[in-house]
Amino acid sequence: MMQSQKIIDHIVQWLTSYALNAGVRGYVVGISGGVDSAVVSALCARTGLELLLLEMPIRQKKDQVDRAWQHIQDLQSKYPNVRAQSVDLTGPFDVLENLFDPRSSEPNAELALANTRARLRMLSLYYYGQTQGLLVCGTGNKVEDFGIGFYTKYGDGGVDISPIGDLYKTEVYELAKALDLVASIQNAIPTDGLWDVERTDEQQIGATYRELEAIQKEWGLKSETDYSGRMLEVYQIFKRMNSAAQHKINPIPVCDIPENWRD
Repeated sequence: MMQSQKIIDHIVQWLTSYALNAGVRGYVVGISGGVDSAVVSALCARTGLELLLLEMPIRQKKDQVDRAWQHIQDLQSKYPNVRAQSVDLTGPFDVLENLFDPRSSEPNAELALANTRARLRMLSLYYYGQTQGLLVCGTGNKVEDFGIGFYTKYGDGGVDISPIGDLYKTEVYELAKALDLVASIQNAIPTDGLWDVERTDEQQIGATYRELEAIQKEWGLKSETDYSGRMLEVYQIFKRMNSAAQHKINPIPVCDIPENWRD
């Protein structure tokens, strides 16, 4: 059984030490109404350092906005170091959408616009972080960031620090329970909130996080021939997404120049 309290204490201490060593005042976290950002912000709040929570709607569904503010208000009632602000990015996104021409016949135009939402939020987090002496705290988990690459490069993947990057999604839900987060967050169905017509993570991926985690835990130890039925389908989904996400998972390639060419 996962030792939730030990993990919570460890991450809080890690966050505290990192901020103090970096000489910053605290953290800024984007709040989406999902479990990952809720857990990360609750952990940051426990450091006692300054914490700015940004809710950044872009044509957001009411249930997502309501969950985000239920969580924000719950944290503010418990921790005096927590501030919150809403930055409505719908207008700026509308301008970019019209500029980029959403009627484009390019096959990936719709996905590129969805990722534009995440990148608008990233630049907003860095604006407030830089102006207020705060680090941008990431909310990605292990299966999304290092398994299937289910995040936006230089969007929600653009962060200074990643406190739950070594935790599976199911483990994040366990921490949410241990942290006593509001029920709406604990029961929220995972969604990235990047589409006008809501699409859950499972609908987009084709598998549940629990199924994906089972494959990731055995990745490199088992091959496709070791699976059958539903788990073979999940293995193939994981393999396809993991392969396509290598440019996200691995460091940016740098072209090395031989030293003797510099003379």
